[in-house]
Formats: sequence, structure tokens, C-alpha cells
Amino acid sequence: MKTATATAARIPASSRRLLPLPLRGLSSQQTCHSIIPRRLAAGPRTVQRRVVTTRPKTALFFPGQGVQKVGMLTPWVEAFPRTAAPILDEIDTVMGYSLTRIIAEGPNSLLSATPHAQPAIMATSILVLRVLEREFGFHVSDRIDFTLGHSLGEFAALVAGGYLAFEDSLYLVKRRAEVMAAATATAREEYGGDYGMVAIVTEPEYLAGLIDAVNNFTVPSSDKSDSGADSEVPPIQQVKIANINSKNQIVLSGSIERIKTLVAHVRQFLGHDPRAVRLNSDSPFHSPIMKPAVATMRRLLDGKSRRRTKGSRGHDQREEGEQGELVTFPGKVRAISNVTARPFESKAMLKDLVARSCLETVRWWDSIRYLDQQEKVRRWIGIGPGKVGRNLVGKEVGIRGTDAVKGGGVWAITDPSEIEEVLRGLEETDPIMSPEGATCCIPPH
Repeated sequence: MKTATATAARIPASSRRLLPLPLRGLSSQQTCHSIIPRRLAAGPRTVQRRVVTTRPKTALFFPGQGVQKVGMLTPWVEAFPRTAAPILDEIDTVMGYSLTRIIAEGPNSLLSATPHAQPAIMATSILVLRVLEREFGFHVSDRIDFTLGHSLGEFAALVAGGYLAFEDSLYLVKRRAEVMAAATATAREEYGGDYGMVAIVTEPEYLAGLIDAVNNFTVPSSDKSDSGADSEVPPIQQVKIANINSKNQIVLSGSIERIKTLVAHVRQFLGHDPRAVRLNSDSPFHSPIMKPAVATMRRLLDGKSRRRTKGSRGHDQREEGEQGELVTFPGKVRAISNVTARPFESKAMLKDLVARSCLETVRWWDSIRYLDQQEKVRRWIGIGPGKVGRNLVGKEVGIRGTDAVKGGGVWAITDPSEIEEVLRGLEETDPIMSPEGATCCIPPH
């Protein structure tokens, strides 16, 4: 079987398309219909019938920090050099240094540092999406109903959904990562100690009790507070649930010593022994220590777009859009907030929630359940490095790969070799539209 990479090398970019695309431009809300020219004569009626069934709702999701890997861009650059080259230039221009070289060559310790890891993951995710768009005719507005991203991945989701330009989102991620790293360094200088994140894995029936126990142990906080905790309590004493990832996993963030005390408390009083695994994270993301990042993000989100286009004489000029505003609303498709696990409903809400997301719990499990149970999403496509998101989604919705019986699938595109499988899966789970003009016989009534 020929791979997608081999296919891409053989077919000109201008000719590559998702084939067949029976419902290109068709909303998932459109339902079956038929066109039946009637004959008045007795006996069986010969009709022309055009049948269209409802397209399954589809979600596009993006990964968060921790999935970075040296060389993660290389397969894409080698397979699709003409598409990749200008994006690589754009990445390095926005960053002000050669981030693409760090991604390509490492070392891993440098790439894994927050100021490099976050923009590297986000940029890689969007480069993969651009390859799908430009090389294979995969357009979000035609094929996708919702975008979402895990923590950092929310910025890629907002680009895919049409709310942020790529260069604006990359700059936001750059500044966000810098402020987060600085906040962690300040906490270490002022309070000493070790900070990080710890995953807690338990049986599903214990999850609600575990969350209650953690919330009772930690400092009470207001959902609307930028501090996320009582301002009189130093960050060193604060621990927060950073992520609710699935029906059996949460992540705690903050002082490692404080987290160890909390886990011991849970084991003593909750009646079971959850597994605790420290994550490879150099900062306690979504903990009160990240408070300085909220103010920075609010200021940046209220700013102007960095987007530029070529003027009539070839000179760079700022693209006006909405008077040069950073955020566009509404976007092309609905995007899900990490904070509320629901779609953004206004520009003001988007700015507020994205700024607060540095500090608030990532409600990933709630987001997946909302899309699965209430919105009836049946197809899920992960874009970007790593397959953690694919595994979390697949476990929750009970699908891995293509499931023709359920009419859906859960896929991940982390390498060019995986494109073919995903496009085939989308084709197999697309509704069938019979050719206009096909004839069939309907018995008389």
C-alpha cells in the first residue's frame, strides 16, 4: 500500500484533494432529502432520487505540554518542503530566534524548557494542520464542527477555529511561557522548595470522592478570582487540581512537598490507595503560582494583531480585519474552553477565559463528555505531536481508529504516514450521497 508521503510526492499539491468529498461544504445539521419527479400513470413509478444523510459531527483537538520531542518537525519538512518552509520562517521570525533549530537538533533539555516547549508544540501542531489544508484539501470550515485543545493546545484550537491568526497565537504562547517560567523562578527564590505536577490515577468510582477530598484539603478559591486562592495564603501552601483528564485521572499542581502531604491525607482518609506519578514538568501549571501570567495575557488579548499582508506596492502593512483586533469572533467553527468545558459565547468571554486558563483547572474530561453526550460528536481527530490526547479521548468515547458500526472514529495525525489512515477513516464514515440522476423503482401505493 502506498503511503500518504509517497502519494504526496507523486501528486502535485494543487491537485491533492480529500477524495471523495461527498459533503464538502455541507453542514452537519443538514438532513436527508430527496427529489422525486412523479408520474401519474398507474404502476411502478420511475423516479430520480438524490439522497444525502447527516454528516457525523467532528471535533479537532490539539495536545498540551509534555509531548515535545526533538526532531518532531523533521518528517513534515522532508515530506512537504514547499508547504513547511515559509511556516518555519514565520515561526523563527515571531520567536526572534531559531526555535526550529532547537526543535530539529535539541538537546532535549533545551527543548523541554517551558519557554521553548510551549511554542514548539503549538507551532508543530499548526504546521501539521497547514499541510492537511494545502496538500490534501482538508479545510476546517468544511469538515469540522468543534475545535479544542488540552491546556496549551487551546491556542492551536483557536487558530484552527479562526479566532486567532497563527502569528498572533504563537506570540501569545511565547509570552505566556516566558511569564510562567519567570513566575516559577520567583516562587523558588522567595519560598524555596520544589514545584511541579503529579498525576493521580484512581478507579473511576473513586474519582468524585478524590476530587472532593482534594478540594477540602486545599485552600478554597473563587471561580472568578484571578488569584485562584486566598490572597493571604502564600503560593507555597497552595495546591490545585490542574487537570481533570479522564474518569480515573487528575493532575495536581503546586508545591511537591504539599502534594505529598495531600496524597498521604487521601490515602489515610479516603479508603483507597491512588497511584501518584510525578510528571516531567519544570513548572506548576494551573496553580496559584501562575497568577502573574493572567494579567499579562489579559493585556495581550486586548491588544492589536501582529498579522501583516503585502500592500499594493509589495510593502508590509497590517491587516485591518476588525480594526486590527487580535481576537476575531465568531470564528469559523465553535471552540471549547478549557475553563468551562463549553463553547466560547462571545469575544469578551473568550478573552477572559483564555487569560484565566493559566490559572484554572483544565476540564478536559468534561469537555469530551459534553461533545460526546450532548453534541453527539462521533469523529475525533488529534493533530500534533504525541498520542496522549487520542488515548484519553478514545478511552472516554469507546472508540479507537475507525468504527464503521458506530459511524465514527478517534484518530491522531502525528506523522505523515498516518494521514492516509485518517483520510480513509473520514471517507468510510462520511454519509453516502447517491449521484444525482440515479434511478430506482418505487412500488405504487
